[in-house]
Amino acid sequence: MKINATEIRVGMILEYNNDLWEVLKTQHVKPGKGGAFAQVEMKSLNKNTKLNERFRSSETIEKANLEEVKFNYLYNDEINYYFMDPKTFEQIELNKNIIGQKGKMLTENLEVIIRFHNENPLSIDLPNQITCKIKNTDAAIKGQTVSSSYKPAILENGINIQVPPFIESGDEIVIDTRSIEYIKKI
Repeated sequence: MKINATEIRVGMILEYNNDLWEVLKTQHVKPGKGGAFAQVEMKSLNKNTKLNERFRSSETIEKANLEEVKFNYLYNDEINYYFMDPKTFEQIELNKNIIGQKGKMLTENLEVIIRFHNENPLSIDLPNQITCKIKNTDAAIKGQTVSSSYKPAILENGINIQVPPFIESGDEIVIDTRSIEYIKKI
């Protein structure tokens, strides 16, 4: 499907130069002289290389035709993560390289969306918010609110995050999976 260069957004998968590219960053620039363009940073899904490209705003680019299917996370081993389709009970496995850092946020039976291109799994989307438990955090120092309003904490899944001073070890919190930031305490 052809899209205009001004419609390119972070997270999109594009077909460009006979390869599939995931958009990491995009910036629309309107210089004082000349036409507007989109400066796009992309990562190849097949070769694991990066590319910075400029597209004039009048150009069109091919957006990859992806099929999105809901799966439930089951378990993982040293090499793969295993998921099950809740409708057909069919199981698939994805290599840890495809999932990357998102694997730390997977919990049993978590519903995720896996994107396929020509029957090949490309990427995984987690829910925007998940619940995590604080494993370890520093004690809040009285009167420290002037210098900093957040303190470091380690979640049970091993992710380091900044949390407000009233959060203690053992508390359950909600985090944003896109930015890996604290949202609220449960």
